[in-house]
Amino acid sequence: MPEDALRRYQEERAGRGTGIAGVVPPDRELVPGVEIETDLGTLAVHETPGHAPSHVALHEPHTGLLISGDHLLGRIALYFDYGHTPDPVREFLWSLDVVERLDAKLCVAGHGSPFRDVQAHIDGNRHEVEVQIGRVREALARGPQTPFELVRPLLELSPDQELTPMMVSLGLNMVLAYLRRLEDLGEAGRVEGGAEPERWELAAASAAQT
Repeated sequence: MPEDALRRYQEERAGRGTGIAGVVPPDRELVPGVEIETDLGTLAVHETPGHAPSHVALHEPHTGLLISGDHLLGRIALYFDYGHTPDPVREFLWSLDVVERLDAKLCVAGHGSPFRDVQAHIDGNRHEVEVQIGRVREALARGPQTPFELVRPLLELSPDQELTPMMVSLGLNMVLAYLRRLEDLGEAGRVEGGAEPERWELAAASAAQT
């Protein structure tokens, strides 16, 4: 990131804190195989990493109820918690496969209203991943770029639109996650030579196809 932007964001955030009062230890670990008895039935725990590495969803098979947390939302809105696992985008897509196999009939999400068209939301998330990773791929086709420079094309911001700290925080996590996915697919990589700032480019085969 440019130093002037870092200084500005630091000044804007100074004294605000993290918004986290403290860490609350769990009474019970929610891991695959754990079942929770409720008045609505028995909820089974399913790992759904991607949005966050420790994310889980709860499913009641008899009623088809899915408590999806932030994995599936009322509207398509992607976010990947980058830096904790090797490839959060791949994990998110894997988690969509997990949820799809549950054949849920009603989803209660962490944000937005409950919805019944669960399969449509799964398909929509897969499509949005392809759309967003396509924006990164298309931007790299114009030449090597830093992750910070890729935030604007990912978020579809014009050159004169302000990049707020929230946009940068969201955008950098997403860009870095998509770059990692493209690297894993052999479609992109860091520019060799160790120059600062770090830049990424399309792999030769991908660049030729583009």
